[in-house]
Amino acid sequence: MAHTPQIRIPATYMRGGTSKGVFFRLDDLPEAAQQPGEARDKLLLRVIGSPDPYGKHTDGMGGATSSTSKTVILSRSDSPDHDVDYLFGQVAIDKPFVDWSGNCGNLSAAVGPFAVSNGLVDPARIPENGEVAVRIWQANIGKTIVARVPITNGQVQETGDFELDGVTFPAAEVPVAFMDPADGGGAIFPTGNRVDDLKVPGVGTLKATLINAGIPTVFVNADEIGYTGTELQEAINGDPKALEMFETIRAHGAVKMGLITDPAEAADRQHTPKVAFVAPPASYTASSGKAVQAEDIDLLVRALSMGKLHHAMMGTAAVAIGTAAAIPGTLVNEAAGGGDRNSVHFGHPSGTLRVGAEATQENGEWTVKQAIMSRSARVLMEGWVRVPGDSF
Repeated sequence: MAHTPQIRIPATYMRGGTSKGVFFRLDDLPEAAQQPGEARDKLLLRVIGSPDPYGKHTDGMGGATSSTSKTVILSRSDSPDHDVDYLFGQVAIDKPFVDWSGNCGNLSAAVGPFAVSNGLVDPARIPENGEVAVRIWQANIGKTIVARVPITNGQVQETGDFELDGVTFPAAEVPVAFMDPADGGGAIFPTGNRVDDLKVPGVGTLKATLINAGIPTVFVNADEIGYTGTELQEAINGDPKALEMFETIRAHGAVKMGLITDPAEAADRQHTPKVAFVAPPASYTASSGKAVQAEDIDLLVRALSMGKLHHAMMGTAAVAIGTAAAIPGTLVNEAAGGGDRNSVHFGHPSGTLRVGAEATQENGEWTVKQAIMSRSARVLMEGWVRVPGDSF
């Protein structure tokens, strides 16, 4: 019996922030996958190794976690205001599903370096030494991101001494600004409220901040659901009842935010919204063994991604945290002690992170012009990925 041989596709495997994924130039994809649709999704699923009932991604490039089952498609932008168009696909691990509904804030830090190194930025804009502001159009959510990429001797500088909790080794710092991070309609709070009463069957009525900034996120108080905010992954990911509770909260939050009309639809929208819980500062030991002291942070945040507690913090969720912290009266702001602030330093399972955002109120509506945080990025491997030619 004859079998279709494998094909090879140019690709780069990159770490961005606390995530990593497979990066493609749009023009390098097979013709059938250069347009959105079934062929593209099947190709990316096969590249990552999904769906995998064993949950290991042994036969693909994925890492069997939400942080490492990611794909990126980049192309030179037609807009004079942007250098590169960035499309992000979150690949499910155990289902044949690619979620295109949101961005990856961590991998956003790798987009700029990739764009520079792969000729997607006008060479005239790249200094011999210094930094270049790469203007990124985030196509999933229709937003602008500006990544400041360090340049040494005309090349992207990847090595450095910037340390990021959740990443083992230091690297060069890449500041990333998420411009106008609210959703496309500009409504930071889709219900119009900074705090809502969220009715969750089997859980109760919870206070919740529902926010569209960076990525749609449902924030609840840790103590209302029986947690302290100092939990590490195993405390939740090893508890099926806890995971079911969080998914129920997420689904009903999605309905209240207007993202879906029925909680059952949440199963087909795994990437958004995120669900997170917050608490006032407390000391704890991070997953690396690092001691985090209460006096060194403003609050605690734990967030779930693709049904599991994240090992650190999603970049887009960090934008949501920074935005919510900057607006008095949200659960995030109150956990941080309330009042006006333009940055917040929060504790997560791997350590701490600082994110800045400035909020203003105009005609009763809250707006945030940008949220800023520092990440790092590095090429892990480049060349080709191979997939069976009949897999898409």
